[in-house]
Amino acid sequence: QVQLVESGGGLVQPGGSLELSCAASGTFGGINAMGWYRQAPGKQRNLVAEISGGGSPNYADTVKGRFTISRDNAKNTVYLQMNSLKPEDTALYYCKALALVRSAVLQYWGQGTQVTVSS
Repeated sequence: QVQLVESGGGLVQPGGSLELSCAASGTFGGINAMGWYRQAPGKQRNLVAEISGGGSPNYADTVKGRFTISRDNAKNTVYLQMNSLKPEDTALYYCKALALVRSAVLQYWGQGTQVTVSS
């Protein structure tokens, strides 16, 4: 099994910055793609950013130029640096990872970390 533990959420003023991190632990052969999704109240969960095992990033249009995703493969950790935050970035942010477990690629989710952008 794989456990994903997120941290770094909180309350920030518009224009501010936060960095989220998500560490994978457990028994697995490797971590492939990792990503961040977010879900605001009453809305569906949407992709924010993802990064391949080789380090290629992909961003939602709404965060391009403001957010940066990165990963540390040695630590099985993915980061999301969020700058120029807007009130519409307020949501519960979830980490997702594709892990190789007993010859199968399985999808895992973290428990979510709240990001609130408000003055």
